[in-house]
Amino acid sequence: MKQRHRVGLFSIGLDTYWGQFSGLKERLEGYNREIDAKLVASGADVLNLGMIDTAEKAVAAGHAFRQGDVDLIFLHVATYALSSTVLPVVRRAKVPVILLNLSPLAAIDYEAFNKMEDRTAMTGEWLTYCQACSVPEISNVFRRCGIEFHQVAGMMDGGDVAWQEIAEWVTASRVAYEMEHNRMGVMGHYYSGMLDIYSDLTLQSKVFGTHVEIVEVDELSALRRDVDEVEVAARVDVLREAFEVQADCSEEELKRAAKTSAALDRLVEKYRLGSLAYYYKGVGIAENEDALSSIIVGNSLLTARGIPVAGELEIKNVQAMKILDCLGAGGSFTEYYANDYVDDVILMGHDGPGHIAIADGKPKLRPLGVYHGKVGWGLSVEMSVKHGPVTLLSVAEDGKGSLKFVVAEGESVVGPILEIGNTNSRYRFSIGSRRFMQEWNREGAAHHCAIGVGNRAAQLEKLAMLLGIECVKVC
Repeated sequence: MKQRHRVGLFSIGLDTYWGQFSGLKERLEGYNREIDAKLVASGADVLNLGMIDTAEKAVAAGHAFRQGDVDLIFLHVATYALSSTVLPVVRRAKVPVILLNLSPLAAIDYEAFNKMEDRTAMTGEWLTYCQACSVPEISNVFRRCGIEFHQVAGMMDGGDVAWQEIAEWVTASRVAYEMEHNRMGVMGHYYSGMLDIYSDLTLQSKVFGTHVEIVEVDELSALRRDVDEVEVAARVDVLREAFEVQADCSEEELKRAAKTSAALDRLVEKYRLGSLAYYYKGVGIAENEDALSSIIVGNSLLTARGIPVAGELEIKNVQAMKILDCLGAGGSFTEYYANDYVDDVILMGHDGPGHIAIADGKPKLRPLGVYHGKVGWGLSVEMSVKHGPVTLLSVAEDGKGSLKFVVAEGESVVGPILEIGNTNSRYRFSIGSRRFMQEWNREGAAHHCAIGVGNRAAQLEKLAMLLGIECVKVC
């Protein structure tokens, strides 16, 4: 059965009010429908239980949300309501909850309000603005019961900043869901001596829910044998379309990369992989060496279509790449290259695959006579990330037995790069390159990180809260 991401919505009120104040319940239910429509417009699949105004309805709602398999609950505090109409819902549902404290308008029209002749009607009008009243009561109960919650305060007006925040919560929940249902392939072994990238696979599954599938390099080599010349020719055409193939790229190297790319696709399809971390020297077995030294181009194609591939068996970083890709930001493998103190920028990139979907212009294919620090030779990808705002993300060990996000927002800027056949970009940060490096390094991020386009820190901070981990924003 195909799973899907779903959010829950319910409003709360006090049933005693409905008989006292004509039209109050209907008005508040209208706000509930407005919220529902806005959540749907943000791309959410919504299970809306409407108005919950008694403890009995709250118990039933808890069962309904649990049966509905919701990943996040939006609690719309419509007016004053008893906390007993809330606790049974979230306690049974056992998913993160966001309190929506949304006023109908920016302010009450005091003059018009005070001219109302019927004081009962005045009270009913006031109660439509009384949602903030019970938020402290609900928060108190949640804290005492150990229930994590988050708040959004603002207005029903769709132009209010509250709705951007609500959309960020929906996005963060969707990414958490996608990570939980991702199948990450692990092929080969670590690059010997890179102690910072060694990872606890069980911890990755604990925090993200990711399934880890161990796959064999030998199987990739075996699949490669079955790729015929017709398929190789078709894949070469794909490469010429996706890349600016440099004149010194031989037809033999193009065919070698095309064959491995086709085999990689078969491996990914067989194990239904959504990401892959790999590294293998391949020394002593010619087929393995041939496969692994021609893997970069195929990895870049996979990364561009939402199946990020990280070299050097960088488990933590392929998770970061996947997260950014789920956000629609890309997520390209990178590390420090050099400092440019004249322009106050840092050159960053990496050998191997790049996220060519976020490249500035058409990425180039260049032949390398040697892969520095690695076995073999072959085609490599040269590209820069699109100029404009970018976000760096590192999934790092927190030193306390869990993971954390280290995040920075910066800008990919125009300027000279190193044309060495690798990904390479110039990044500028608001706090300057010197301080950025010091603050980033202080947080214990490994020497690799993922780069995505756009400003994504707010979404990542919310994702970290949903996952129950720390998020440190450097800038």
